[in-house]
This record gives sequence, C-alpha cells and structure tokens, in this order.
Amino acid sequence: MRGLIRLELVRVLRNRKFLFFSVLYPSVLFLLIAGTADTTATLDDSGLTLPAYLMVSMASFGALTAVLMGNSERIARERENGWVRQLRLTSLPGRGYVLAKTASAAVAALPSIVVVFAVAATVKDVRLDAWQWLALTGTIWAGSMVFAALGVAIGYAATGDAVRPVTMIVYFGLSLLGGLWMPTTTFPRWLQDIAGWLPTHAYAALGRAMEQSHAPDVRDVAVLLVFLVLFTAGAAWLYRKDTSRA
Repeated sequence: MRGLIRLELVRVLRNRKFLFFSVLYPSVLFLLIAGTADTTATLDDSGLTLPAYLMVSMASFGALTAVLMGNSERIARERENGWVRQLRLTSLPGRGYVLAKTASAAVAALPSIVVVFAVAATVKDVRLDAWQWLALTGTIWAGSMVFAALGVAIGYAATGDAVRPVTMIVYFGLSLLGGLWMPTTTFPRWLQDIAGWLPTHAYAALGRAMEQSHAPDVRDVAVLLVFLVLFTAGAAWLYRKDTSRA
C-alpha cells in the first residue's frame, strides 16, 4: 500500500496542468478579485478586510480544486481502463486504493493553501498572528477531506466520459453557491438561506472564525461533519457496488 501511495504522490507532483489549476489558479483569482481592494476598509460586520475575507475563500477554493477535481477524474478513468481491476488481483486491500487517492489529493491541497496565504500576505498586506496562520492552514487542510470523499464518490458513480461534466457542475455549483467567489450577503435572501447549509459555506466560515479569533460556529462544524459522513458512506457504498460488479 505504501508503494501505491508513493506512486500516486509522484503522479500528482508531475502533473503540471493539475498543479497549475490547483496551486496557482486560486492565487491568480485572488489577485484579480482583490487586486484593487482597499486593505483597510472592513466588509459588513465581519471586521475583516476584503483581501482577508477573500484569502480564506480562495485557499478553500484551491483545496477544493485539488481534492475534488483530482480524485473524481482519476478514479473514473482508472476504472474505465482496467487499472482498478488489476489492483484487485493483488494483495492490496480495497481501502488502500482509496487511501492512496486521498493522500495524494491532500498533498496537492496543502501547497494551494500556502501559496494563497503567501500572496495575500505579501501583495495585499494581510496580517495575522502566528497561531492564526497555523490554525487556518490546519483547518482548511483538514476540512478539504470532506470534498476528497465527495471526489471518490463521484469517481465511482460516473463513467469516464461523464465524470468531467458531472464534477464541473458540482465543483462550480458548490464554489459559487457556497460563497467562495463572492460574499453570500450579495445573494437574495432565499439563496442565502440555501447557501448556509452547503458544505463549502461552512468550510470557509471555519477559516474566517480563525481570522476573527472566534471559536468555530457549532452549526458550521455540524454541517461539515454531516456531509463528511454522507460523502464517505456514499463513497464506500459505491466502491462495494463497483467491486461486486467486477
């Protein structure tokens, strides 16, 4: 199993196209959106400047890109070309394949978070205490596992031809409606109510709580935990179904 994990890590790190979209793309978006923003004016009643607010959004977006886009497409393609079937003929336990995919996605997610933070601190003068930087990094990185589980589920649910459009719909839908591209306060009231129950909204809210030196909201933690259970259970069921069909 360790050998497969190492192989997956090497494949991710050698994929320049994937690394660009998961590591550099969120930072580019951050600069485009926050490029001319005032670094002193606060946003609504959050007490955060727009660059600080967007920093968490784009770091969360980058981690989401790494774990969701990477997992779903690779798993679906490998199921289609027979690689997963070949692995089942070895002594590798079924959970080992899923663990290797999750580990490789987690490795790709961490640089995307750190690069956004570095750009925000150097270009837009975002300043936090050392413990806040560490807490933010750990929270966003750990929270990305919710979407890693979703990526596994999509990879086992969709065919090789359908996985990209399905993933893109989920990816852009969660990003937009969850408030990763713009504050949900700009939405109509009914859409704000929906956004409040999405995992991406809760995901970014945890990071902003760290920026404000607040304890995470219980509802946000509960929303993420519920979706983690649902996505993990769905991935496990789809994996068993795929195994029994092979």
